[in-house]
Parts: sequence; structure tokens; C-alpha cells
Amino acid sequence: MAEPSRPTISVQTKYIPASDPSLPALALRTTVLVDSYMLWIGTTEGSPEDAQTAPLQGTLVRDWACAMPAPNGSPSLGPATSLFRSSSSDIALSMAQRLARRFGKQIFLSVDIPSSFLSMGQGRLLLDAEKGIVETLKAVESIS
Repeated sequence: MAEPSRPTISVQTKYIPASDPSLPALALRTTVLVDSYMLWIGTTEGSPEDAQTAPLQGTLVRDWACAMPAPNGSPSLGPATSLFRSSSSDIALSMAQRLARRFGKQIFLSVDIPSSFLSMGQGRLLLDAEKGIVETLKAVESIS
């Protein structure tokens, strides 16, 4: 009798180039767990080769949230909570809810983008961040 395969945990880091020269590039660390994703996204000053070290230089709990998909495929948002956030940022909660609804999995999301990029009306950087996360998770799901 064959032994059932064990679920594996995988980790990957992706460099997301800046869409505008005035914005920094982003680094995304994706940890694939059983029926959930743990994501860290933050700015990086380095080259694509340096993206692996960006999470080590960043802050996990600058803006950190957990969201679950709604039960029974409901189109509404599922339960979510901020695990840690500062008064200057609450981006992770709403983004984690959208990702949980889209992918149907529990999402732990840490957004490490300096408040200076959020307060200057730089919604473009957040759009790039969410777009990069969605593209990465689509690629992960197409493999599994």
C-alpha cells in the first residue's frame, strides 16, 4: 500500500520592479502552507538578485492581518482581523480580505511599505503590490 503524500511547505521570494521611476521596487515573500498563504511584501532598494534578503531587512509586523474566505463560497468578505498595525497604516486588512475571497484560502499578510509612500497619495505602489501578489498566487495555484 502506498503511503499518502505529505503536504509540503514552500517559500519563494519574488522581485517586483517599480512601475514608475519615482517608486521603489517591491519584494514579495510567499510561504505556501496547507490551505493558506503567509505573505510579506515590502519595498526594496536592491537589485532583483537582492530580493531574497529584503524580508530579512524589513519588518514583519508593521501592518499585519489575517483573513479567511467566507463560508460556503459566499461572495461576501469572510472574517478577518488585524494582528498588528500602526496608526499610519491599515492596508493589510482589506487587502488580505480581497485575497482570501479571490483564492478561497486563509491569508496572513504583512505589508511593509513606509508610510511616506502611503501618505503622498501613492496608491500606485499599493496597486503594484496587490497586482504582484495576485500574479504570484495564480502561478502558485497553477502548479499545485
